[in-house]
Amino acid sequence: MKRPTLEAVAARAGVSRATVSRVVNGQSTVGPEIRDVVMRAVRELGYVPNSAARSLVTQRTDSIALVVSEPPTRVFSDDPMFSTVIRSASVELEAADKQVVLMLSGTAQSHARVERYIASGHVDGVMLISMHGADPLPAAITRMGVPAVSYGRPAVPVALPYVDNDNVGGAEKAVKHLLERGRRRIATIAGPQDMIGGQDRLTGYRTALRDSDRRSIVAVGDFTRESGAIAMRQLLEDDPQLDAVFIANDLMAIGAIQALRQAGRSVPDDVAIVGFDDIEAALYTDPPLTTVRHPIIEQAAAMVALLLSLLEGDENAASPVILPTELVIRESA
Repeated sequence: MKRPTLEAVAARAGVSRATVSRVVNGQSTVGPEIRDVVMRAVRELGYVPNSAARSLVTQRTDSIALVVSEPPTRVFSDDPMFSTVIRSASVELEAADKQVVLMLSGTAQSHARVERYIASGHVDGVMLISMHGADPLPAAITRMGVPAVSYGRPAVPVALPYVDNDNVGGAEKAVKHLLERGRRRIATIAGPQDMIGGQDRLTGYRTALRDSDRRSIVAVGDFTRESGAIAMRQLLEDDPQLDAVFIANDLMAIGAIQALRQAGRSVPDDVAIVGFDDIEAALYTDPPLTTVRHPIIEQAAAMVALLLSLLEGDENAASPVILPTELVIRESA
């Protein structure tokens, strides 16, 4: 059977082809009675709009690129942050009748491919996730004029709207909690310093210690479980007397707890641990992990709402959105 055409729908509804086109493209210039007649003909014939032709008329693809600046091995690892952000953003976009295009840009070659794809007009907007300091995509997309939003404050100085959480304040809450529990030698395992999240959580740690006249003891990881274990062993060598550690994400905290157990240290009796993110696994560590709740799902939803506002031409949508964090106290501290 031939695919039903606009002409066939127009003949069935008794209206012009132009009227059918306006109805199926969502234009508001057609009265409700005519719209009902046209839509009934669409259903009866099983007409499906030609997306390519519709894009020529509306100048929209109804597609949004989710660009994650990490290699596949990182995105599809045991880190639940990526799957949670991608799933949450996809649900929100699909509810808005948008097609999601997932793109990974963890290498220079993939960066170039993503940039070409976006510049070619295949998507209406872009959501940038896990941006690193030297990432050229934010500046390139800004030059293109394609509506875009970043998950987290960009590390490069570009006029790019973003949604973030209170990383500095959350880290301060964590360290102040440890101080209130009487811990005196508080170290940190910071996240990667080419990412704003890693920088801000280290800033919050240092601010809280500076206010208490305590010295900082810092190791740096890359937000993976393995790096948390390595950094914890380094901290024990640097300061065997440390009695608490604030760790910039929960995966690294899980690795650190394992390293402490291997070193014969008890959590929290010998060393108290506070993480950041409140992933599901934080409930099942031994002991359960005290952590800072990062509203990942809400942040992804806010990012979608911000991008949709940009697509509708809302001039106020360029303002950043900062979501609050919450300290969740469990048995590790």
